[in-house]
Amino acid sequence: MKTTFLMRLAFVCAVALALGPGASVAQQPSAELQPGPAIVTGENVNVRGRPTIRSEVITRLNRGETVVVLEKVTLPKPGPGEPAEWAKIAFPTNASVWVHAQFIDPTNKTVLPRRLNMRAGPGENYSVVGTLERGDAIIEVTTKDNWIQIVPPTNAYAYVAARYLRQEPTAAQLAAAKPEGELQPTPSPTPEPAPVVETVAPGPEIVATPAEPKVEPAPTTPPPTEPVVISPVPEEQLQPKRIVQREGIVRHSVSIQAPTLYCLVSPETGRIINYLYTTSTNLNLRRYKGLRVIVTGEEGLDPRWTNTPVLTIQRIYVVE
Repeated sequence: MKTTFLMRLAFVCAVALALGPGASVAQQPSAELQPGPAIVTGENVNVRGRPTIRSEVITRLNRGETVVVLEKVTLPKPGPGEPAEWAKIAFPTNASVWVHAQFIDPTNKTVLPRRLNMRAGPGENYSVVGTLERGDAIIEVTTKDNWIQIVPPTNAYAYVAARYLRQEPTAAQLAAAKPEGELQPTPSPTPEPAPVVETVAPGPEIVATPAEPKVEPAPTTPPPTEPVVISPVPEEQLQPKRIVQREGIVRHSVSIQAPTLYCLVSPETGRIINYLYTTSTNLNLRRYKGLRVIVTGEEGLDPRWTNTPVLTIQRIYVVE
């Protein structure tokens, strides 16, 4: 019997270590997660490459940190002591993403094959945490053997046990959960006070002298007035739009905080010239990715990226 107790205790300890140093083994009910920001409620919560405690630990999160939930994943048959509900989150910025150096163009740091796996470590035995497409640009951090560590792009992801995340209810959820208020009684109309009739004591009869007829003054015709003409504001006093023409290569934005999905980079330096934005539903910038183009449009600054302007596209064509 003592041996059985020790075996159970060892199993509980193993599950606790797999979940994380600060995580609780007891299955706590997790809130219904929706895509959007969430707050970490545990200490040293493990972030993994796949939704299972048998996957490698990518990094750890502390209480109060914020993550972005992409979707909720429910395992059909979780293992013993394993959470059934996981949150697929945007890849933490303090973790590492790796790609094989063989498939990266060394001259402009872009992806060569049609699709390239990103992994949680420098080896094919690590979990796939997203994919890159041909022409996508990377930002290299360091190299190890035949692998390159890169800045995590916006489409990289990881997993964390859902029970260690909490989301604030949205306005729509609060409105749906709010009970209907009690009907207020309709106030009764206030009765109008009865008219007061004054009684006048009879007095001596007074004979009224007929008044002279009132003579109305002859109407005068106002002098005709000329219509008021409001002069338009001269065009030279209006604030002109900043219309520019830029040449560069279309790349996919690598920062999770970029104002748009695509940017225009310099062919010589590789630096971002503009972030590209379009209001047209017929223009798919993905078709231009990796191509050298000339773009004409209105240029302005985004409040979050004051050093790199956003270019609203009016015309774009590929340079031969």
